[in-house]
Amino acid sequence: MERTTIQVGGFEVNCSILSENGKAWIVDPGQEGERIVRLLAEKKLTPAAILLTHAHFDHIGAVPSLQAAFPGLKVYLHENDVEVFTHPMNQLPPEYQPIDKLRGRADAMDLRQVEGLDVEVIETPGHTPGGVCYHFPAAKLLLSGDTLFAGSVGRTDLPGGDMATLMDSLQKLVALPDDTRVVPGHGMETTIVAEKRGNPFLQ
Repeated sequence: MERTTIQVGGFEVNCSILSENGKAWIVDPGQEGERIVRLLAEKKLTPAAILLTHAHFDHIGAVPSLQAAFPGLKVYLHENDVEVFTHPMNQLPPEYQPIDKLRGRADAMDLRQVEGLDVEVIETPGHTPGGVCYHFPAAKLLLSGDTLFAGSVGRTDLPGGDMATLMDSLQKLVALPDDTRVVPGHGMETTIVAEKRGNPFLQ
């Protein structure tokens, strides 16, 4: 499996494109849908699905444009974040407009069975009620969304956030192999061992 990660939108979300045998899975397309479409074309990749770590506006902004470009494209999202996706408060105009409907949703917890990916979907609520992380054991890769950052963790002061729940979720990530590379929702990449040693929230 190959990975390309780009920063999209004003909040510089790490949007990762995972590819294998000409198929691509787009993780957290927060904005700049046309740029993502061009990148897929350059790499001669056909998108198989969109994978969302959670439903905050800065991680979902390009979903409508990607579904317009690729009709029928599924969106994998945990059921507990479905309400967040279309909530009227889940916006920041003018760059991030509200999305009135979630089309083609599939349950993130069914991802492995449906898409045939070597992936473990880890439920990590706390930042949002339906937050998940995508762990690819063979690739030693974790896409942690806004659950875990290099040296920090996701905020919990937004609606649906809860620090005690997030701390419980972090314990699931600490149990992963030390050499697992972590691509967070924002900022620089890190590893599980680096966070166990230096992240004050994991001490």
